[in-house]
Amino acid sequence: MARKHLLSDLKMPTSPAASGDDAKGSDFPPPQYAPRGAIGAVSRSIEALKSQGLTEIDPDLIDAPSVTDRLDEDGSQFEEFARNIRENGQQVPILVRPHPTTEGRYQIAYGRRRLRAVKAAGLKIKAAVRNLTDDELVLAQGQENSARQDLSFIERALYAAQLEASGYQRPLIMAALAVDKSNLSRLIQAATQLPVDIIRLIGAAPKTGRDRWYELSSRLAVDGAAEKARVLLADAAISSLASDERFARLFEAVEPKKTKKERVQAEVWQADDGVKAASFRNDRRTLTLMIDKKAAPEFGEYLMSALPEIYASFKKSKQ
Repeated sequence: MARKHLLSDLKMPTSPAASGDDAKGSDFPPPQYAPRGAIGAVSRSIEALKSQGLTEIDPDLIDAPSVTDRLDEDGSQFEEFARNIRENGQQVPILVRPHPTTEGRYQIAYGRRRLRAVKAAGLKIKAAVRNLTDDELVLAQGQENSARQDLSFIERALYAAQLEASGYQRPLIMAALAVDKSNLSRLIQAATQLPVDIIRLIGAAPKTGRDRWYELSSRLAVDGAAEKARVLLADAAISSLASDERFARLFEAVEPKKTKKERVQAEVWQADDGVKAASFRNDRRTLTLMIDKKAAPEFGEYLMSALPEIYASFKKSKQ
């Protein structure tokens, strides 16, 4: 039986214009094991919130945790979310804990977008305050994201890698991200093979999947490719694009050039009368036909005028 989501009781009654974080599909299925140990502890901690009311806190008193789960999102997406908060109010509370080292301050477990939007609106934020250990904070953060299923692949990968680098054990990270052992290994591998600064310059890229991120890591491994990527992403015209478009531009810019051996050699086409009127190059993506205007001066124009008829004949042959 899959784990019960532990944070469902924190949500306030929603209206048709509720401003919770958007939901998207997940790359991985939930693991098939029951909560125990630290996972059971966070279950009990969060379940205890049922009997507690919410409090309003000055957003300036709330700090980010040592490891965050989200990359900065595109401005247009955040502006729409913030507008919804301004017009309809905060419908879903955030979860915070008393700051572990600074008295009078708090540390957020989840709800960073809501915190940012409420702060921009000049309001106080509705929050549930709970004494959470570091492990419990990570689990609360991860389980809320698993319920919404809206973190992109690279956000999940970077979050997993940073948690491990911070000393968290893999069973805890698996529980927080709702992934099994093999999928966690793939996430961490994807993030550690890419320069973190380049990941952050690209952004969440929600439409970009695992395979293209792996391919990008291979392309950036070539000498000089990573520096070329940083220069490209620092360009204002590129940085202003949506994150998926930034990824696409970079992906294309660092595509390896084919060596002479890899290039498909052009073949000469010779007519029955012996005239070498054309040459062509046929690879897996295109068929390129080149007319020799010196050998057959008017053949190119004739071919282009006859192309509609040729194509119609081709379509008819397929019927």
